[in-house]
Amino acid sequence: MQSSRPTALLTRCLLLAAAVAGATAMAAEPLHRRVDQLIAGKASVAKQPLAPPADDAEFLRRAWLDFSGGIPDAGETRKFIADQSPDKRAKVIEQRMAAPRFAEQIAEAFHIQLMERNGDNDEWRRYLTESFRANKPWDQMAREILGPDFKDEKLRGAGFFITRRLEKVGQQDTDYPGATRDAGRLFMGVDLQCCQCHKHLTVKDYKQVDFNGLFVAFQNTKLQEPAGDYRTKWLQEGLMTNKYEFVSVLSSVKGATGPRVPLGTEVEIPAYSKEEMWTVPPEPKTRKAGVPKFSPLRELAARVASPENPLFARNIANRIWWQLMGRGLVEPLDLNHSDNPPSHPELLDLLAKELTEHKFDLQWLIRELALTQTYQRSSLLPAGAKNPPEELFTVAKERPVAAEQLARAFLAATGEQERVAGGKGWEGIEGKKHTQKDFEKAFLTAFANAAKEPELSVNPTLRAALFLRNNDLALWSLQKRKGNLMDRVAALTDAAQIADELYHAILSRPPVAEEKTELAKYLTKHSANREKALGHYAWAMLSSMEFFTNH
Repeated sequence: MQSSRPTALLTRCLLLAAAVAGATAMAAEPLHRRVDQLIAGKASVAKQPLAPPADDAEFLRRAWLDFSGGIPDAGETRKFIADQSPDKRAKVIEQRMAAPRFAEQIAEAFHIQLMERNGDNDEWRRYLTESFRANKPWDQMAREILGPDFKDEKLRGAGFFITRRLEKVGQQDTDYPGATRDAGRLFMGVDLQCCQCHKHLTVKDYKQVDFNGLFVAFQNTKLQEPAGDYRTKWLQEGLMTNKYEFVSVLSSVKGATGPRVPLGTEVEIPAYSKEEMWTVPPEPKTRKAGVPKFSPLRELAARVASPENPLFARNIANRIWWQLMGRGLVEPLDLNHSDNPPSHPELLDLLAKELTEHKFDLQWLIRELALTQTYQRSSLLPAGAKNPPEELFTVAKERPVAAEQLARAFLAATGEQERVAGGKGWEGIEGKKHTQKDFEKAFLTAFANAAKEPELSVNPTLRAALFLRNNDLALWSLQKRKGNLMDRVAALTDAAQIADELYHAILSRPPVAEEKTELAKYLTKHSANREKALGHYAWAMLSSMEFFTNH
């Protein structure tokens, strides 16, 4: 028996060494490969097949919509499909992310996600765009948004996230609870709305103290109009010397808290003397506001957007995953708690850890996710699969396209992008000179969600359904005009060539044989009014679900 012990011990050592070597090898792999390993591993356990890679046309359109906010023109699509380079997809990702339009597109996506259609502001948009253009770390951006510096010309736009939410509408009170809820949802992935007056009724992790610890920092502010050194609406913070007291309406249990990171620690309120309370004392004669030495808003901003706060990294990793894959690892995005675990716990842990170690470099994370097989997977079900669970990510999820993206895609597809957005080619064109803002406004009215409604899915409306049928701008784009799509196809005589041009321009792909045959029959049937028939066919393609989603 004694002789077997060294053998058993040696076996255990070898197994441990192999496990360590395997973990080390995996850690040395690029993140995108580790992501695919975790996705494939869970799919295998569930006995669900993985969809094959998307074809080149599907991938190209997806990458353009995600990183440029529009679609490629017909020539770009043909060129990419013809390219035989094995690394052409990685090159497209790099090219699109290096282009100036990338920062504008990511800023637009974050504007929609953070403001939820609740107003717009030029300074805010400029702040987001310039921050993403400089690849500013997300934790720094979050601190600037939650604890704004309204005197700094480059940073004051960040304050719109809070000031817009605290603007009074009609006779309602200043919406401090709404600002509290949105800060928790959008920066930590926790919806504390139900905790204002009592503990959460269904989520055991969320307590009344968590809501009120965040609420006290917002409730300590007063919205001010632009004046003097402040060129935008700004927040005046008051002195905070005591904890905020609250009581449960259900149990009548009382509590008190200072500023507090949800599900985290309380910030100690410093005991200053009267002389020490102010960085800049108020001036009663001139009614000039003072600047308190203790800023609960900035204290919480620093602690929320900290590497020490695991919910902060998990939330942004989950939201970037949702942005690219169409579904979060945690769903709903703002209900991150122990009874609602992620679909892939190890994967979310990995993304949060790697993002933190890379100093919250969102461009790095976006690039790595775009390089995954998961992102580049086909939206067609794999052979033998029947309604696979969405949370397994075995097939690419069709995602809604934002109204702004639809406007740009529509202009690119109809060949009016250069004329409308660039202002070129209007010579000899009668009538009003339409602008890109005209199109964006029209598409926003038709397709954007209602204000304060998270734009996470498509909500069909009668207004949207009737838009292309009746909107003047949409119908104007489908009239034959020098150089546009209708002009190009009208000059062609071969039905197969017409189909090729229409499908590449509108759907960013070549037509299949059945589609060529269908168009040829349609044109033969309507040969007496061929130009009108072409317009109707293009309209039908532009109205299709294929055009309105990102596959």
